[in-house]
Amino acid sequence: MRLTSFTDYGLRILMRLAAQSGQVLSTAELASDLHLSRNHLSKIVQHLSRHGIVVTQRGGGGGAALALPADQVRLGDVVRLLEDGQPLVECFAAGGGECSLDGCCRLKSRLRHAEARFLDDLNRSTMADIALKKTEMA
Repeated sequence: MRLTSFTDYGLRILMRLAAQSGQVLSTAELASDLHLSRNHLSKIVQHLSRHGIVVTQRGGGGGAALALPADQVRLGDVVRLLEDGQPLVECFAAGGGECSLDGCCRLKSRLRHAEARFLDDLNRSTMADIALKKTEMA
């Protein structure tokens, strides 16, 4: 399984915010820490904000912070949110894609089960478990 860079960076942003729980971090600071463009980082933060994972503040002293305590933000839920619209395989896409085995494929149900187990396993951990402190960043 491969996660999109959107999800990868979203998790990194949340790991950093979880380490500073209750504090607002500027997008400039986050972008610098994570070696991301501010534009790309802002898109990810906006997506997380629209879904209630982070809160944002504009202006001086503005930035982003976790909307919930880090121990209430489950990894599997975050990955599911960030990977929404990115099917594991083509036949999981809306409309079923171009599968030539549709109707006789015995792989699809196994892949759906594996994907569900993967997300369930990730949900055993929270952002508090993987919080990344600035001093740990290379």
